[in-house]
Amino acid sequence: MAKEMEEKKEEQLPDEAAAENTAEETVETASESEQETFTVSKEQMEKMEALASQLSEQQDKFLRLAAEYDNYRKRTAKEKEGIYADAKIETLTAMLPVYDNLERALAQFGDDDTPHRKGVEMIFTQFKESLAKLGVTPIEAVGQPFNPEMHNAVMHIEDENVAENTVVEVLQQGFMLGDKVLRFAIVKVAN
Repeated sequence: MAKEMEEKKEEQLPDEAAAENTAEETVETASESEQETFTVSKEQMEKMEALASQLSEQQDKFLRLAAEYDNYRKRTAKEKEGIYADAKIETLTAMLPVYDNLERALAQFGDDDTPHRKGVEMIFTQFKESLAKLGVTPIEAVGQPFNPEMHNAVMHIEDENVAENTVVEVLQQGFMLGDKVLRFAIVKVAN
């Protein structure tokens, strides 16, 4: 009798398992069909569409505002850098006449080896070093071909020993800050 009971259980087990699987499938299809089917009135549908369009508009406004803020931040950073560069250029341009005066002072002493000349030389050297630390470089002109982007020709001479359009003398030193010309070199050019 025990064997018969076991055989009945074995027979029932596959049937019960099949019944359980069918019940699970029915629950899944019922839940799927419940998710897919809604009954909505026309008024509710219009409200949902209006809310969806409002949400879309708000998202669009948010994205535009974020982009506008990012552009503002970049623009102000660029303006800040520009203001600093302009102030630096103005300051350095105002200091260049001091360079010219120190250069003239040294030329007045000639070859004298006086303490005054040595003092002016030391000041002039220190001034040149200060300009170099700020990124100011003198424009090399003597012996170079005339470049209207860096040189300002005020005199022309005829000299067959020098190539045409070559700078032969610098009347006033020119300077650059990076790749920008602070002051053009005033030069004498051979034709």
